[in-house]
Amino acid sequence: MSQPMQHEQTENQNATDQETTHFGYQTVEKGSKESMVAGVFHSVAKQYDIMNDLMSFGIHRLWKRFTIDASGVRPGNKVLDLAGGTGDLTAKFSQLVGKDGKVILADINSSMLNVGRDKLRDRGLVQNIEYVQANAEHLPFEENTFDIVTIAFGLRNVTNKDNALRSIFRVLKPGGRLLVLEFSKPEHEILNKAYDFYSFNILPKMGELVAKDGESYQYLAESIRMHPDQETLKTMMNDAGFEQTTYHNLTGGIVALHKGYKF
Repeated sequence: MSQPMQHEQTENQNATDQETTHFGYQTVEKGSKESMVAGVFHSVAKQYDIMNDLMSFGIHRLWKRFTIDASGVRPGNKVLDLAGGTGDLTAKFSQLVGKDGKVILADINSSMLNVGRDKLRDRGLVQNIEYVQANAEHLPFEENTFDIVTIAFGLRNVTNKDNALRSIFRVLKPGGRLLVLEFSKPEHEILNKAYDFYSFNILPKMGELVAKDGESYQYLAESIRMHPDQETLKTMMNDAGFEQTTYHNLTGGIVALHKGYKF
């Protein structure tokens, strides 16, 4: 009798695993994560740019510049800046694709999308940019639409990353490329320990002081630790259909830029 009982327990555990996911270090129902993440970004949207500069000491601008340079973007390209938030990548892409190109800034969070739209319009960037509220797992675009898709500091917040990668693959043109800029695993243990101390002792306090929201920044620190490491994400991209997949560690692996092609 023990074997059927063990099999039943395994099936129940598998069902539970399929129904739950991580929200930082918490285990939550998959159906709840999207709204919980939304709450975080509704809360931090207005202070997002200021906090990015403070948290990274401005280095996030260099990480994003590296991503733009690695994208191989050309005049006339069509670019999807997924989880584009306040539009840092979109602004630069808009200038580089020119009047014959197009950039779509897409984000699942309406508050982030509104902040990004207002910021770019204030800078006079209007002619070749569109704004779309979209879920990365179910992109509302036709197959073979984009030359380039970027997702910067957004993939770790997606409930089902495999679904998102397959959705991105579908909307890329043959020969198109995906660039994932995301926090990752530091290469050296000393750096890893220092980074942990900063993330869990300094970052939430900074969030409390500046954004009046320490809990959201506690979640952001935890979500980084739960995100797949460099090799795991590379494998996930390969499994979604991407080829010639590579990654480049930045700032000692605190951040990594993954790149893959659709052929």
